[in-house]
Amino acid sequence: MASEFRLIADHFTHAAPRTLLGVGDDAALIRPSRGQVLAVAADMLVGGRHFFMDADPVAVGHKALAVNLSDMAAMGARPRWATLGIALPRADARWVAAMSRGFMALARRHGVDLIGGDTTRGPLNLCVQIIGELPARQALRRDGAKPGDDIWVSGTLGDAALAVAAGMKRIRLKPAELKQARQRLDRPQPRVALGLALRGVARSAIDVSDGLLADLGHICERSKVAAVVALERLPLSPLMRRHRHAPAGLAALLGGGDDYELCFTAAPARRAAVERAALRSGTRVTRIGRVIRAPAGVCSVAVVDGDGLPLAPAQRGFDHFG
Repeated sequence: MASEFRLIADHFTHAAPRTLLGVGDDAALIRPSRGQVLAVAADMLVGGRHFFMDADPVAVGHKALAVNLSDMAAMGARPRWATLGIALPRADARWVAAMSRGFMALARRHGVDLIGGDTTRGPLNLCVQIIGELPARQALRRDGAKPGDDIWVSGTLGDAALAVAAGMKRIRLKPAELKQARQRLDRPQPRVALGLALRGVARSAIDVSDGLLADLGHICERSKVAAVVALERLPLSPLMRRHRHAPAGLAALLGGGDDYELCFTAAPARRAAVERAALRSGTRVTRIGRVIRAPAGVCSVAVVDGDGLPLAPAQRGFDHFG
């Protein structure tokens, strides 16, 4: 069984070309680029809670970084540095090696230096802190939405949550369908390029981690507005089209979470600019609704069907303590 220090030396000590001092000391030393401010975020993945215990460890490493990269994308920040804290039930060097491969492959793809962290014994848990850079006045924030704005979302929604629903026996998926859904759950693709392209175009943004309605609701709360989303305009994969009418399918679509797509708002006059940003980043975007004034100060998100009639979704988002 490998020791803590052997695991760190073998799997988490890498060249850090954008860092003054990386792994190996009590703290890392970093220097922001001139004229940039730092964006800092952290996310924790708990085995059995955020990923299935039988998940491919390469995918676990990928997801641990991907969900943090998604936070950078939502801010329009360029990711630069990350730390990784891990609790392991036992020092399984083979599992750690595979997890590290998944983490570092994604880190290299996005130019992120791993600059430190911690390793300990405990229930399986990965905690990443990520640091990015951006010009201060170009941050995509949650508090910038205005009445009249278009609401957009990237990619497609709900497939990852179908995998969770299938694991909880709430919906039945064919083996090929489950494989597709698990791919979306285990290997989310952070929309960093789109976030960068939306600087100066989008008024507000958030990544869809807890479910579309819940996360769009955070924009509404911070911006003191409300929103109307058209169910028929939501972007669906072929898999979701087959299951959206099932109660668990609709719940996955609107409130399942784990999509890690970007939801953002922009003025209608900026529609062409949004489309250009999507083209430059190679990302599909779909206009799904509009921002409205908050009626009586209620910053809510309404969903309407194809006839414009309101729906009452049973699930609006994921809550760790719900």
